[in-house]
Amino acid sequence: MMAYYETVRRILIIIFAINIATALVKGGYGLLTNSLSMSADGLHSLFDGTSNIIGLVGIALAARPPNKEYPYGHAKFETFASLGIAVLLFAGSIQLVLAAVNRLQSQSAPQITELSFAVMGITLLINTGVSAYEYILGKKLKSSILVADSMHTRSDIFASVGVILGLFAVKMGYPLADPVIALLICGLIFLTGLEIVKDNSRVLLDKALVEESLIVDLAKSVEGVCTCHGVRTRGMTGEIFVDLHIGVYSSLSIDAAHKVGEDVESMIKSKIPGVRDVVVHLEPKDYCELKARTALK
Repeated sequence: MMAYYETVRRILIIIFAINIATALVKGGYGLLTNSLSMSADGLHSLFDGTSNIIGLVGIALAARPPNKEYPYGHAKFETFASLGIAVLLFAGSIQLVLAAVNRLQSQSAPQITELSFAVMGITLLINTGVSAYEYILGKKLKSSILVADSMHTRSDIFASVGVILGLFAVKMGYPLADPVIALLICGLIFLTGLEIVKDNSRVLLDKALVEESLIVDLAKSVEGVCTCHGVRTRGMTGEIFVDLHIGVYSSLSIDAAHKVGEDVESMIKSKIPGVRDVVVHLEPKDYCELKARTALK
């Protein structure tokens, strides 16, 4: 697990440096040319960098080993960090809405130059590469913080496309396109935040991560298992906890029954990626069948 956290930390540091650079370029030039949409996009990129810092803090906390106070480990700090990114998105979108409304009232026009398009085009390519890189590695490593952060950056891509279209509209004589595009970016940022909250709330609410039937079939495939019920899974992708009850023949010795339980644990861990711990409850066959029938009623 430490290698996992170190890899995620290294990726976040690289992404942080890139996000800050693009934020300074877009935001700085947006302020220089009085382009609200460019400034908004720069602020969006700045929030990308801020979210990287939150991610780094979350990863540092999540990397702590289990102890008596937290026997299941600290992995959910990564989930809390992802929700922190969503909070930043919501806060940023509110500020941008206020700025866009003020611009609609003042109706001032930004200064659009060829360099404006060059800045947006280059940063768009950078953000596209960063988002794809982070998302692919996030899925490969099963890291919720990397996936959430890549979604944050992905929203920046769509925002940049909108800014470029807005710049064309302003160039053609429609200055109100600038604050309108800024408002659309706000909506995009807000939706991205909601998606992050939705995905991570499933972890905090202990949503089942594996189909019960799959666990039952794997358990029953082990020699000595008669029945299986009471399957529960929770945790997060890459760190899944499994509980289940199995029925074994009463004639088995304690050692033999324990060996069956160990075989079930090994089977589940080998067949389902990301399973960290399996708790197997042993019960006599008749008692297990009775509990299973009762649970179905």
